[in-house]
Amino acid sequence: MMNDKKPLISIAPMMDKTDRHYRYFMRLITRHTLLYTEMITAQAIVHGNRERLLGFDSTEYPIAIQLGGSDPKLLAEAAKISESFGYDEINLNVGCPSDRVQSGQFGACLMAKPELVAECVSAMQAAVKIPITVKTRIGIDHQDSYEFLQQFVQSVIKAGCNSIAIHARKAWLNGLSPRQNREIPPLRYEVVHQIKNDFPDLTVVLNGGIREWETVEQQLQFVDGVMIGRAAYDDPYLFATVDQRFFQDNHPIPSREEVIEQLKPYIQEQMRLGTPRHSITRHILGLFRGVPGARIFRRELPGLTLEESSIMPV
Repeated sequence: MMNDKKPLISIAPMMDKTDRHYRYFMRLITRHTLLYTEMITAQAIVHGNRERLLGFDSTEYPIAIQLGGSDPKLLAEAAKISESFGYDEINLNVGCPSDRVQSGQFGACLMAKPELVAECVSAMQAAVKIPITVKTRIGIDHQDSYEFLQQFVQSVIKAGCNSIAIHARKAWLNGLSPRQNREIPPLRYEVVHQIKNDFPDLTVVLNGGIREWETVEQQLQFVDGVMIGRAAYDDPYLFATVDQRFFQDNHPIPSREEVIEQLKPYIQEQMRLGTPRHSITRHILGLFRGVPGARIFRRELPGLTLEESSIMPV
């Protein structure tokens, strides 16, 4: 049984989804859920447009950044830059199985190189004062024994990592697409539970396939936190009750319509700055999921003018 500290409820980093516009939108629904950026490569941060890549609104706290890379020095520099932007946590991606990530020698393929991951964690830990965490799988390809995962976790703990998020599926680096890797390998929550049991001082966050709060409550009997991915994007209003349910914050729950109204000034300001409206509205297509009339809302939203308020499900 877990202790009485507040659970870690978070929304998983998702490529092309958890950008600053999505995060701003989600903050109108939940105040306490930990939000993650998309994975951003260390190289892009060091050599790219930092404000565009790392900038965020102060309302997005608590917020963590996920980095991709395998060069300890480059990751340490990127971590230092990220810390200067005000992030609460830096997470290293050791779980993405996409071909593009593999070609860069980072993501899930790093599980086969625990010494390198430990070196990366250690270098980042030495460069910043905020927590360095890791997100990983339970295994890759045929390296999927519990002993393999156990040794991997042990190595990152020794490097100074005190918190790890584990997607409870292994990843096939060849033969499956990223989407298939989220669906085909079976979920094995018991493996993540065993990691928490074997490393009781490690903060363990479980990820993979969770779509209901009842399941979250069940899993929190065995782990410290739960990270939700696709369900948070497909059905964002799912999080309307999370603050009351898990963080003892009884602020009034905004209606879906109120969320839209609160988002309008942000859309106006972003459009003034040159942001295409669709870059924001594409993230809220699931807001009325399961509500009668939701299809009309999804169809009309991309062209919705800010003065219109009548295109709402009834």
